[in-house]
Amino acid sequence: MQTVKKLFLITVGSLSLGIGIIGIFLPLIPTTPLLLLAAACYIRSSKRLYHWLITNKHFGQYILDYREGRGIPLKAKVIGVTMIWVSMLYTVIFVVPLIFVKILLLCIAAYFTWFILKQKTLQNHTT
Repeated sequence: MQTVKKLFLITVGSLSLGIGIIGIFLPLIPTTPLLLLAAACYIRSSKRLYHWLITNKHFGQYILDYREGRGIPLKAKVIGVTMIWVSMLYTVIFVVPLIFVKILLLCIAAYFTWFILKQKTLQNHTT
């Protein structure tokens, strides 16, 4: 049974990581929570995958900083919020014809903006 649990956690962690990486380019997908979920799954199932994730040069330090309560760098907050609103406004204005969907998308953007901004801002980020 332990093997099934380990495979399940590795699968969920890998799917979460993959979707989180897609979320870097599609702001509607919440990258940070998915990367944190991947880290939580890997730490419980594979020390090798967890070590690879937290030492990854692109997002490893962000995961460690967040998990250890240091926060999110100001630059990451600015980029995240900007990307959310640029993509959402473009989608609402030029792509989606239904008013209900437009309102839903704007509410989602507002929620993730709030979520990002309420996080502690990391001081003296080194990477």
